[in-house]
Amino acid sequence: MRVGLAKRWTSIVAFIVTVAALGAGFMSARSVSRAQVAFEKLRELRGSWEGKDDHGMAVKTNFKIMVSDTMVMETLFASGMEEMVTLYSVSGNDVALLHYCPTNNQPRMRAVPPPDGDVKELDFTFEGAGNLPNLETGHQHRLVIQFHDKDHITERWTWRQNGKDTDMIFQFSRRDQ
Repeated sequence: MRVGLAKRWTSIVAFIVTVAALGAGFMSARSVSRAQVAFEKLRELRGSWEGKDDHGMAVKTNFKIMVSDTMVMETLFASGMEEMVTLYSVSGNDVALLHYCPTNNQPRMRAVPPPDGDVKELDFTFEGAGNLPNLETGHQHRLVIQFHDKDHITERWTWRQNGKDTDMIFQFSRRDQ
């Protein structure tokens, strides 16, 4: 009788452990953060892109996934400007960026992903900058990335100098399909 009871308890415990493990896996799959969902949209940009700015001039950019898939590096080539590099990563519940500008300052921005997880755009707002003596000095102050479909995006960079904002708009299409 004891052997039968022991087998029954072993079966019950095994069943509970299995259900708990399945439930934990289900819950962890459901609890992927909004920041991770938004960051995945950036990771999906991997590769080369080309397009035009709002003046019809050629622009190119490239997105590369780095550091064990935890960072996306964008290298942007706009007509008449030196290259710019932007690093994107998850930071808590948000997506952060660090932009290396030819003007030798490094703006930091943060985007709060939408609550529904349907990422159609990321709106990065200024949080500070390295090597920026004051806020009147010219710097990138905002970036909005719109995801139209898997092969088309728009980047709207806002340059701020002396309290005045100037937008630079880049329309990109995926080059390497």
